[in-house]
Amino acid sequence: MKLTFLPRILIVFIISALFYNCSKTEDNIPKDIEVQDFVWRGLNAYYLWQSDVPDLADLRFNNQNELNSYLEGFSSPEILFDNLLYTEENGYPANEKGYDRFSWIVDDYIALENAFQGITLSNGMEFNLFFENGSTTNAYGVVRYVVPSSNAETQGILRGMVFKAVDGTQITNTNYRDLLFGANTDYTINLADYDGGNPTLNGTSIALSKSQLQENPVAITKTFNEGGKKIGYLLYNQFASSFDGQLNAAFGTFKANGVTDLIIDLRYNGGGSVQTATYLGSMIATEPNTAVYSQQVWNEKVMEKNNASDFLNYFTDNITNTDQNGNVILDEPINSLGLSTVYFIVTEDTASASELVINALSAYIDVKLVGTQTVGKQVGSITLYDSEDYRRNGADLNTNHTYAMQPIVLEIKNANGENNPNGYTPEIGLAEDFGQISGNVNLGVLGDVTEPLLERTINYIVSGSKSTGKSVISIKKEQLTNSKLQKPFANEMYVDLK
Repeated sequence: MKLTFLPRILIVFIISALFYNCSKTEDNIPKDIEVQDFVWRGLNAYYLWQSDVPDLADLRFNNQNELNSYLEGFSSPEILFDNLLYTEENGYPANEKGYDRFSWIVDDYIALENAFQGITLSNGMEFNLFFENGSTTNAYGVVRYVVPSSNAETQGILRGMVFKAVDGTQITNTNYRDLLFGANTDYTINLADYDGGNPTLNGTSIALSKSQLQENPVAITKTFNEGGKKIGYLLYNQFASSFDGQLNAAFGTFKANGVTDLIIDLRYNGGGSVQTATYLGSMIATEPNTAVYSQQVWNEKVMEKNNASDFLNYFTDNITNTDQNGNVILDEPINSLGLSTVYFIVTEDTASASELVINALSAYIDVKLVGTQTVGKQVGSITLYDSEDYRRNGADLNTNHTYAMQPIVLEIKNANGENNPNGYTPEIGLAEDFGQISGNVNLGVLGDVTEPLLERTINYIVSGSKSTGKSVISIKKEQLTNSKLQKPFANEMYVDLK
């Protein structure tokens, strides 16, 4: 994958139209707004909608003092950041790029960096929260996934368990953040029987404790012999580059097992690294290194200062990962299956880099989808730090704070110039049964051939039949939130700066 253009872009935009990015003191930037200054400069250089936001225009301010006066009108970096985004809430009209739904800022870039590699403060219980039948306030949770070797697994949490209270307090639309996602690292969930969507407590409670947990996104790898076919199955939960070696090893196992058909389960995969997405696509389909995997569109300033070929990502036959200092940490040939058809299991939580793989491969091979409509996130981001070139190891990294931004800076398309901001609709529609379909929670065991979505996908491979004979119900209208959406990197697609 070609990412070598990124440092050149960074160098080009160290100098903005009117201001040199010198030290804060030399620029006469008051200490109490130096983070705000970083926010404005970074967005002015890279934000995809930079030319659409008047306050980010190169000629908006005549000098640094005018910029300082503007920045002093915002009491926090977060308020400034939100005010500069191209959103409907900020009064902007819809344009060809759509609205910005995915840019964000953090005050702790260490936690951000960890999150991109699957390290979060977590007890390992992933769940959905739903409103009780007929209620717009009371809610209950359904466990959908338990991270292996986590506290939740140790404590006996199982997929499909229902809970309606935490520490004895009913979960509602106003307290769920404090109860489940607040500063408390220890809490007890009170289990319930589903009872047709109005759960009743059953007297069982489980105490859970959060700690720094790293999830291996290469969660389940299996090979099935069904209908005379060797079918590979991979549950893959995040495009985390630190696990590229394990991902490649899984495909090595598929090759050794003689897999002829492949199912990639992306039902809980909100995205991650564009580079890893390119590796995964290259593991599935064998295309020459000259074949375009995807193409990126940045803002006008970035596009004008670089060659068109610099924005193309290519299929590859080798994984070459480096650290922030350019040291090679993984270098190995890709285990490619060379398939002409691939099957993806997708849901309302399948987004960004997951959708990139679906879209990129569709230009070359037959892509089959089973599940429910995906999120629709065709844009990507980079991490910007407060240094001269906006990199973590850049000169004069400001050590007075740990803010970083993850703004949307690019739109990504396949080799045919296509993407789908509305998401991808499966030809076989089948939702996970959290109770809304059958009246009882029936999620099955992930990776088992009887799990409903996997079972239906295997049947599709063996029989070619698209009919499910079952209702497809989107959970969006009943769902209050889910645990992954409460994490800052949910639905992310980013390009690494190295």
